[in-house]
Amino acid sequence: MADPRFFARRGPFLLADLAGFAGAALGPGAAGDLMIVDVAPLEVAAEGEVSFFDNPRYADAFRASRAQACIVAPKSLKDAPAGMALLLSEQPYKAYARIAQAFYPEPEGEPGIHPSAIIAPGAILGREVIVGAQAVIETGAEIGDRCRIGPNAVLGRNIVLGEEGRIGAGVSLSHCLIGRRVTIHPGARIGQDGFGFAPDPAGHVKVPQLGRVLIGDDCEIGANTTIDRGSGHDTIIGANVWIDNLVQIGHNVEVGRGCIIVAQAGISGSTKLGDFVALGGQAGLAGHLHIGSGAQIAAQAGVMGDVPAGGKWCGAPAVPIRDFFRQTALLQRLVRERSDGK
Repeated sequence: MADPRFFARRGPFLLADLAGFAGAALGPGAAGDLMIVDVAPLEVAAEGEVSFFDNPRYADAFRASRAQACIVAPKSLKDAPAGMALLLSEQPYKAYARIAQAFYPEPEGEPGIHPSAIIAPGAILGREVIVGAQAVIETGAEIGDRCRIGPNAVLGRNIVLGEEGRIGAGVSLSHCLIGRRVTIHPGARIGQDGFGFAPDPAGHVKVPQLGRVLIGDDCEIGANTTIDRGSGHDTIIGANVWIDNLVQIGHNVEVGRGCIIVAQAGISGSTKLGDFVALGGQAGLAGHLHIGSGAQIAAQAGVMGDVPAGGKWCGAPAVPIRDFFRQTALLQRLVRERSDGK
C-alpha cells in the first residue's frame, strides 16, 4: 500500500469498473462485483488488491502471488494461481497504469494564487490556475486554463503555457511556447541561452541566441533537464515526447513525435531525431546528425554519425548493434587466444 502521508487513494472499485478503466476484459469466472481496494506489486499483493503480470522474468512471482486480481495477457491464463480473478489485456502494463491512475489520480494542489506569488500586471492567466508560493510570472506570459505552477517557479516574459500544464517547483521557463497538458518536473530549465560562440584566442565571442523552444502537446520533461533555445532556428520538441531527468538538449535540436529520452542523455546542437526514437541513459549524440524514425540508441552509446530509420546502435563510437556484438566477441576471442598462448 502506498504511504497515505504522500498518496491519497480513491476507491474501492468493482472489478468490472477497473476493467472498464483499463479497456480490459473479465477473465473466465471472474466476478465483476468483486471489490478491489488497492494496487500492489505481485510479490506483496494480498486480498482486495490487484496487480499485473507482463514480464516473463516474474513468472514465478505470478504463480506464487496472493493478489486477489491480476491483469494478464490471454497467453498467461494457464499460469494463474487458482482462485485469482483475472483481467485480460494484450498490454497488461498499460492497463495497470490506467487502473493505478484511478486509485491515485494527480493531486489537485492548493486552489488559487498564493499571496507570496508575484504576477506582473501584463500576465494573462486562464481559469482555475493554481500558483504556488513565491512563483514569478512575468509580463506578457500567457497561462492556459487549469494550469498548476509550483512554488519558486519563474515563467518569463511572453512565454506561452497551454491548458492543464503542470510546472514543478523551481522550474524556469523563457523564450518558449508550450503546448497543452505538458508536465515539467522540478528544477528543469527551458529556453535558456544555447552554447553558441565564435572561438578566438583573444577571447571567445558570444553569438546571440535568437530562437525559441517549441514544445508540443502531452509531453513530460524530467527534473533538472535543460533545453536550450535555438540560435536562429527554433529548438523543437514534438508531441508526446517523454524526457527523463538530467537530460541536456542543445540549441536547434529537433525531436520528433513520441520519442523517449532516458536520464543523462545529451543531444548536441542542430541534431534531428525522427519520430519514436529511443535514447538510452547517458547516450551522447554529436551535433548536426540525423537519427531516423524508430531508431534505438543503447545506453552510453556515443553517436558520431547519422543513424538510419529503425537502426539499433550501440557502443562508443556507436555502430549497428550486430556489429558491436561481433566486435565484442572477436575481442574476447583474441584475449582468450593470447592468454592461452602464454
